Amino acid sequence: MAVYLTLTVTVLVIALLIRKTEIEEKSGNMLVYRGMSRQKMVNNICLLIIFVLLFGVSALRLNVGNDYLNYVEFMHLVFSKAYVPTELGFNVLTYVVYYLCGFENYILVFALFAFATIYFFMKAMLEQSEWFTFSFMMFMLLGYYFQSLSTVRYYLALSMALYSIKYLMKGDYPKFLLIVIIGSLFHKSLLVVLLLYFVAKLDFKRWMYVALIIAGISCLFLKDIYLKIVVFLYPSYKNTEYLAGGTSGANIVRCLVILAFSLYLYNDVVKDNKNNKFYFMCNVLATVLYIFGSFLPVISRIGYYLTVTHILFIPVLIKGIKDENKRNIAIVVTVIACLGYFAMYMRGAAGDGIRILPYETFLFHDLPLTLSERGYS
Repeated sequence: MAVYLTLTVTVLVIALLIRKTEIEEKSGNMLVYRGMSRQKMVNNICLLIIFVLLFGVSALRLNVGNDYLNYVEFMHLVFSKAYVPTELGFNVLTYVVYYLCGFENYILVFALFAFATIYFFMKAMLEQSEWFTFSFMMFMLLGYYFQSLSTVRYYLALSMALYSIKYLMKGDYPKFLLIVIIGSLFHKSLLVVLLLYFVAKLDFKRWMYVALIIAGISCLFLKDIYLKIVVFLYPSYKNTEYLAGGTSGANIVRCLVILAFSLYLYNDVVKDNKNNKFYFMCNVLATVLYIFGSFLPVISRIGYYLTVTHILFIPVLIKGIKDENKRNIAIVVTVIACLGYFAMYMRGAAGDGIRILPYETFLFHDLPLTLSERGYS
């Protein structure tokens, strides 16, 4: 726990120094270019330190994360050319790393996943958020970083989904599609954003909102049909525990609160901004999904592709509050809510489904070269 708390406090303090806009220096009445500005240099140094710290804790871990040993076994099977249920990208990366290293170097594979996941999350926040520091605070306290230690493939896909929004909003569909396809090679669930994000990008009319609600209500009566469609698309879910479905009351409350907040600021912040309208619709879709789609297998993995946009949406909503006192209250309330979520998350961090505690690193262990040497074969 001490490692995570120290890491969180350290990176959040460093993030306070980051400003998105550069400071331009002037000399008299002339604008003088003096190379990299001081603020830009500070930003680069802070971002590098944050990245190294996050990457270091993730890359140096050993047997930390709910799926860690499962992944080690899958990697062993990949190198043995046996069947594994994982996607092509994961299998190819594992095989290439093991082949080049000459031994089953699963530590390096996890490190590569950590590098890519943190890179895409940070790049997305830096380039797409209007308030990087606040977005980063939410990223840490809402558990996105820590959950990436446990659900490796999915959180790489989630980070790429967030980053891909940049190209979708620009109308650069080839790059958006390319990122989604590449990410789906590591977790095929990412393909769902091809539908979700394009729907969220539509200019919704009143009848479309009505149709969305009707579609949600239809789940109460046609869930068996919808479930058959899901199983047809994802046959690996057939006759598994995933068909039990289930939703989260916390997610529903979170989406409803953000919906009310965004409706309150709709005319000032959302209405005339295509990016903010997209984030607004992602939250609307997530709200409908969580309320009516609880029967869907692994609903959270679908919903997170929508709710991850909260770390971009909430900061812009807060900045859109014109009254300074109300804006400060919104900041304090949001930070307290995030801290409360962080406390609850860490309280269950040693339990099944997360298991990122206790933190261990291979620096203080003798690292065997094969799975069988660890006794897991």
